[in-house]
Amino acid sequence: MVLDFKSEEIKKRSVTISGHRTSFSLEEGFWQEIKILAKREGLSLNQFVEKVDEARTSNLSSALRILVLNHLKEQLENCNDDTVLETKSET
Repeated sequence: MVLDFKSEEIKKRSVTISGHRTSFSLEEGFWQEIKILAKREGLSLNQFVEKVDEARTSNLSSALRILVLNHLKEQLENCNDDTVLETKSET
C-alpha cells in the first residue's frame, strides 16, 4: 500500500453549473481522477461536474468521490487476473 498524504490535502474549487458558480472541496487525489474522467468523456471540467450534479442523490463532493471510487473499482475488476497475480508476486 502506498501512503501518499499529499493527495489528502483538500482543495476548494469553483465551477459553473447551469450558469451558476458553486464551489466545493475535494482531496487533491480525487481532483486528479476527476480531470482524467472528464477528459476521457470529452467534457470540460464544468460540463463533467454538471453531469454529475444532475444525476446525484447526495451532496456534490460526496457524489464526485463515489464516482471516482466506483470508476477505480471497475478498472480493478476489469484487470486481467494474470496481471494482478504478476503484480502481487513482484511485491
